[in-house]
Amino acid sequence: MNQISDGEGYLERTFLSPASIRATAVIISWMKDSGLTTWVDQMGNIHGRFEPENSTKDALLIGSHMDTVIDAGMYDGSLGIISAISALKVLKVTGKLQRLTRPVEVIAFSDEEGVRFQTTFLGSAALSGTLPESILQVSDKSGTTVQDVLKMNSFEATAAAITQTRYKPESVGSYVEVHMEQGPVLEALRYPLGVVKGIAGQTRLKVIVDGSQGHAGTVPMKLRRDPMVAAAELVVTLERLCKEPNKVLTYDEECGCFTEEALAGLVCTVGELLTWPSASNVIPGQVNFTVDIRAMDDQVRETIVTSFSRLVLQRCDDRLVDCRVEHKHSAPATPCDPELTSHLKLAARSAVSAMSGRAAAAAAETPVLMSGAGHDAMAMARLTKVGMLFVRCRGGVSHSPEESVMDDDVWAAGLALASFIEQAAVSELAVVAES
Repeated sequence: MNQISDGEGYLERTFLSPASIRATAVIISWMKDSGLTTWVDQMGNIHGRFEPENSTKDALLIGSHMDTVIDAGMYDGSLGIISAISALKVLKVTGKLQRLTRPVEVIAFSDEEGVRFQTTFLGSAALSGTLPESILQVSDKSGTTVQDVLKMNSFEATAAAITQTRYKPESVGSYVEVHMEQGPVLEALRYPLGVVKGIAGQTRLKVIVDGSQGHAGTVPMKLRRDPMVAAAELVVTLERLCKEPNKVLTYDEECGCFTEEALAGLVCTVGELLTWPSASNVIPGQVNFTVDIRAMDDQVRETIVTSFSRLVLQRCDDRLVDCRVEHKHSAPATPCDPELTSHLKLAARSAVSAMSGRAAAAAAETPVLMSGAGHDAMAMARLTKVGMLFVRCRGGVSHSPEESVMDDDVWAAGLALASFIEQAAVSELAVVAES
């Protein structure tokens, strides 16, 4: 998967890009090799399903995303897809696949990162029924809309087609996702696997600052309406707001009322800043930048968004520039299902014990973590109960070519997932019959 890229010398694979289409063919071939029936839905999600002859109605879904950020690492997203396919192939080779009584479906989601259209979860939101019809008219930087891209790749590209991709809640029993941790906790604990108890909520904003474009050498400093300087001040304002929220928030915004526990995990990021016309000898006419705000506590996140929006208007007023804040994406914090989490903990502990052969490993408690990163599980939680298994990564580095996981940890994740599938995809009736 790391070799399938739209970039020269770096990994980039965005929603329905040429590399994404090439990756689709490869993933389908792996799914078929694992005994799965395959298809691609109207949002480009790839499905591979095992359907037992006398199956129960509610399926176990396992998935992750096939798209990447720009200059990405090879494990984010792909690790979860390949782990799931590999686990099912092991069950096929060992003759255990036919013993399953519940449908098991692996899904490679077409878009989770939101790089191309600045809106996340295009793939999983379509399946969960939370993708709005208006998404078809959202455009990328080149002016190409989601609808255009779908049509270019021979999809129907209609609101009706998107609606038809939605799964009925009664047809799904649960959703599970394997993902690299993207953080340093497991490495610090010296443990290969962890389970997730919840995922931080996330808001994405776009701030547009309009000023007066002019000559860099002829417009006096006191007469400038410079959007670049205003944008720089806003970036620093956001940093202080998120570093010291209880010092910046006003009384009306619950100043001093948030506990340390509620504020834990609050992070704010400006990841992209664009200027027009972007010339060294020109005072910019417009600057826009992205804002990513995440928190485990939804009230904290919403308060930060409200406060920052107010501060944007104040700072821009002071500098005589025009500003507006556009809300691009918002997702509430997502708790994982306690029962699924418990089963994943047991499966992880069993896998680590089997690999190490040491009693100490068997006795060790599988770590339980919160996730600061967003995942497809957030969208799927609107459809069914969700669970997540984390795999240790080196240094907590992610969204970078430096992403790294150990082979043995991937092996442990595969063993844990295969064990979990065996337990979760066999109905109670079948277990009673066997006993």
